[in-house]
Amino acid sequence: MDYMASHGIKRSRPEELIPGTCRVISLRMDYLTPDTQPLEILASPDKAYISRYTLGRDYHKLIRKRLAKLAKRIEAEAGSGQYRAFVDSAPVLERAIAESAGLGWIAKNTMLINSEAGSWFFLGEIYTDLPLQETVAQTSKHCGTCTTCLDICPTNAFIGPFQLDARKCISYLTIEHKGSIDPELRSLMGNRIFGCDDCQLLCPWNKFAQSTEQDDFQPRHQLDDVQLVDLFLWDENTYLANTEGSALRRIGYERWLRNLAIALGNAPRSKAIINALRSRLDFPSELVKEHVEWALAQHDTA
Repeated sequence: MDYMASHGIKRSRPEELIPGTCRVISLRMDYLTPDTQPLEILASPDKAYISRYTLGRDYHKLIRKRLAKLAKRIEAEAGSGQYRAFVDSAPVLERAIAESAGLGWIAKNTMLINSEAGSWFFLGEIYTDLPLQETVAQTSKHCGTCTTCLDICPTNAFIGPFQLDARKCISYLTIEHKGSIDPELRSLMGNRIFGCDDCQLLCPWNKFAQSTEQDDFQPRHQLDDVQLVDLFLWDENTYLANTEGSALRRIGYERWLRNLAIALGNAPRSKAIINALRSRLDFPSELVKEHVEWALAQHDTA
């Protein structure tokens, strides 16, 4: 992800990003909704697995509004200060900042884990020039000898504890990567069409995860339990309508079909799947056509 490297030291020096910054307020917001049965969906290869964080509305606007409201309250109490809120929208080292703020520790799976809330939460930051009292940083890790997250990774994307090769990470491949996906990795992706939660799903610390009742985070359009074929047959207008206000919109229709074609190639062969794939052979995108042809070849069908 070149856009991160292009900002250089601004990622690690907040005052370079926002001049005058002397403190960063780090906050979290839980997003896991109850009863979405992620393990059951993963075990159903004809259904689409979508990362839990994106089943509802896009979190950026909701959290940014809350951070702005909090900043105004702090300003009113302090009587001064400048504030700027960020939610995964700038070159900010969110997890490192959160760890320094005492919100948890960066674990072997490179996620931030809180001992009382697991890792199913979003992070946000408020940069300010107000010299607030600093909190105690999280200095110890609590993963122990556990390597479940490393062992469970479908594509073996972890080089070792605390080291992730993003080029093999399914979240990167399905969301950030714009081109053809390595054929050697496709069969390992299973039915994951947008993101991957495996290293969180089996983390022992997530038994302490806090579920949310926030309406905006509740699943929409039955995306927590939907057939791959149904999604693959959406036309572009349906895709745009059903992903309005959702993080799913960011990959665009072409990559949506690319990801689904891979999942259909990994699914058990059925007449419905073969017919759906064949219906996209003339789709006006070489990227989609390549992955559809691969999927058909997985079913020994040209």
